[in-house]
Amino acid sequence: MKTIDVIIPTYKPGAELTELIRALFKQEIPVKTVRIVNTEEQYFDPKLVAPFGKKVTVRHIPQAEFDHGYARDLGASESRAGYLMFMTQDAKVVNAKLTRELTEPMEKDSKVAASYARQIPKKDCNLTERLTRAFNYPATGQIKSAADLEKLGVKTYFCSNVCAIYRRDVYNKLGGFEHGAIFNEDMVYAAKLVNAGYRIAYNPHAMVMHSHNYSLMQYFRRSFDMAVSQKEHPEVFAAVSSEKEGAGMVKTVSKQMLSRMRLFSFLFFFASCVAKYAGYFLGKRYKKLPKKLVRFCTASEWWFSRKESAE
Repeated sequence: MKTIDVIIPTYKPGAELTELIRALFKQEIPVKTVRIVNTEEQYFDPKLVAPFGKKVTVRHIPQAEFDHGYARDLGASESRAGYLMFMTQDAKVVNAKLTRELTEPMEKDSKVAASYARQIPKKDCNLTERLTRAFNYPATGQIKSAADLEKLGVKTYFCSNVCAIYRRDVYNKLGGFEHGAIFNEDMVYAAKLVNAGYRIAYNPHAMVMHSHNYSLMQYFRRSFDMAVSQKEHPEVFAAVSSEKEGAGMVKTVSKQMLSRMRLFSFLFFFASCVAKYAGYFLGKRYKKLPKKLVRFCTASEWWFSRKESAE
C-alpha cells in the first residue's frame, strides 16, 4: 500500500477543520501528511492544527493568487506520497474506512487513476439537496472509462474534489489541475485521465458527509460559474452533453418528490431548476454579456477581475 497525503484548501476555517484532520489520522490506512493551502493568513488560527505537530503543514497564499486548480496543485507539488487525496474543509469523514475504500480500486487495477467518495447529506439538509445527492452519488459503484462516453456523456468525467484520491505519478505525468480554474478543476482533470486511457472509480462505500442548503440565487450563480468553466474548456465539454444528465436528474427527483406528496419541496425544487438553467444559459454566453451583468451573475468575481487584468 502506497502512502497518502491529503491536500485541503481552506478559507476562514473553523473547528470543523480540526475534526476533519483528526478523523483522517484515525483511518485504517492512516494518512501520512495533511497539507493545508490557506487563502489569507489573517483568517487562519494556528491553534486549529497545533495538536498534530509536523504531520500537518500550512502554506498561506493571498486572495489574489487563489483559484481552485492552483491552490490544490500547490499542495500536491510538495507531496512525495504515492496517492494525493483532496478534500474540502466542510467535508466530514463518516468512518475509519474512507482511505481504504478509496484506494482499493487503484490497488486492484493500475489503470484506475482516480477514485471519489459518495457524499451523503447532513442532518439539516433539505429534501431538494437530499434527493439530488442521492441521484449524483448512488449506492451502486462504478468504474468509468472512455468506453462509457457514448452511454454516460459528461457523467463519464464526473469526479468531486470534496473527497477524491489520485495516483500521484499519473497526476504529475498529465500536468495536474488546470491553473486559473473558476470551477470544475476536478472534472477537467478527470477528462484528461479518461482521454489518456485511464479509468475513474466511484466507490459508494467510501463516504463523507457533505451538503448545502443553497438559496435560489446561490444555485443560479453556481450554475453560471459551472457553465463558464465548460465554455473555457471546449476540448472537454463541447463533444459531450450536460443537458441530458441534468434532464435525467430533474425527472428522477421530481417523481420522488411527487410520490411523497411533498408539494412545497417540489415547488422549491422546480424553482431551483429554473435558477440553475438560467445561470447555465447565461454562463455559456458570458463573453457576450455586459461586464456588470457578469459580476452580478457570478459567485467568483475574483476570477473575472483577474481575467480582465490579464487581457
